[in-house]
Amino acid sequence: MTQTERERCTALLSDFIGYHTVNPGGDERALCDRLADELRKRGADEVTVDEVPRPGRDNAAYVFARYGTPKTVINVHVDTVPVNNGWTRDPFRAEIADGRLYGLGSADTKGAIAATLVALERGRPHDVGVLFSGDEENGADCVKAFVQTEAASSFERVIVCEPTARLAGVRHRGFRSYRAEVRGQGGHSSKADHRPKPMVTMARLALALDELGARYIDHGPADMQGLCMNVASIDGGVAVNVIPESATLGFSVRPPPGFDSTALESELHAHAKTVNTGIVLTPEISAEPFACRDPEGFAALLGDFPAALAPLDFWTEAALWSEAGADAVVIGPGDIAQAHAPDEFVTLDDLDWAIDLFGHVLAHTSKAG
Repeated sequence: MTQTERERCTALLSDFIGYHTVNPGGDERALCDRLADELRKRGADEVTVDEVPRPGRDNAAYVFARYGTPKTVINVHVDTVPVNNGWTRDPFRAEIADGRLYGLGSADTKGAIAATLVALERGRPHDVGVLFSGDEENGADCVKAFVQTEAASSFERVIVCEPTARLAGVRHRGFRSYRAEVRGQGGHSSKADHRPKPMVTMARLALALDELGARYIDHGPADMQGLCMNVASIDGGVAVNVIPESATLGFSVRPPPGFDSTALESELHAHAKTVNTGIVLTPEISAEPFACRDPEGFAALLGDFPAALAPLDFWTEAALWSEAGADAVVIGPGDIAQAHAPDEFVTLDDLDWAIDLFGHVLAHTSKAG
C-alpha cells in the first residue's frame, strides 16, 4: 500500500458515504450506477447493473463486474442500517480524525468497496468477479436473486466482506425467528376467571421455550454451543380492565452449523402444542448456518493477511453462497463492534490492510490463470 493508494481509498470512501443507502428507504441504485462507472474505468469485460424487486419496498440493486470467467468473487454490500441514536457527527459526511475515518457504512461495508476499487487499479485481474450488492441488511434479496443467475454459475470461491477485525470467518450461526399466536374470547375483566387468557398462555409458552433453550446449552461445537433462544416480545393487551382477545409472542434461535434444523422445527411446534393446542406457530425469518467447506483452499488466496481463521458471532451472506454451491470465507476491514453503532468508523490502517489483501487476492487469481 502506498500513500497515494491510501488517499485514493479515503477519497472514494468519503464519496460513497455521501450516498444514502440506508435499508430500508435508501437509494441503492444511485450508488450502484456510480460504482459501475468506477468498474468500467478499471477494465472490466462486462459490467451489469440490475434491480431486484422487494415486495412492499423499493427495489434493491446490485452491480456485477466480470473479468474473464470468474472463479473467484469479491462480494461487498452497498446498503447500511438506518442512522442509530447517539451520533455526534453527520453520518453522511466523512470525517478523518485520529487515524479513523468516520461515517455511516465506513466499516459496514463501504470501506471494503473503496479498498477493492483501489486494489483493482494495480492491474487487470484474471477470472475474477466483483459484486457490489444491496439489501444485505434487510432480507438479502439481492444475493438470493444473483446466485440463481447464469453469471454466478462459474463461481468456485467467494470472499464475502464484513468488518471482521482482520479475522477470516469460516463458520457462523444461522438465524430463525417465529411468531406464535393464540386467540380467546376477550371481554370484560370481570369474566377473567372463566375465560381463556391469551397473555397467560403466551407467558407459559415463553417459559417453555426458555427451558427448551436451556436443554441445548451444551450442544454444538465447543466455540458455538447452545441455541441462543431469545424470547423477544409478548403483545396483545389493550387495557387492564379488558381480557385480551388474542396474544402474540416473538422469539428467535441461532442454531450452529450442523444442527438439525428440521428436528428443531418439529420440537418447537410440539412444545407450543403442549402449552396450548390453539397456538399457531409461524416461521418469519429463516437463515441457515454457514461453514466453509475447505478453509485450506483459501490459504494461498488470502496469504498471511488474516489474523486467524475463526467463527463469527453474526450471520452473513456467506451462507447463501454456500447453499448455492460456492465455498466462501468472510473477511474485511473494520470491526463489528463499530457496525450499526453511532459514530461508526474504520481505521486508516485497516483500509491500508484491505487494499493489500484484495491486491493479493487479485494478483493470485491472475497468476493462477
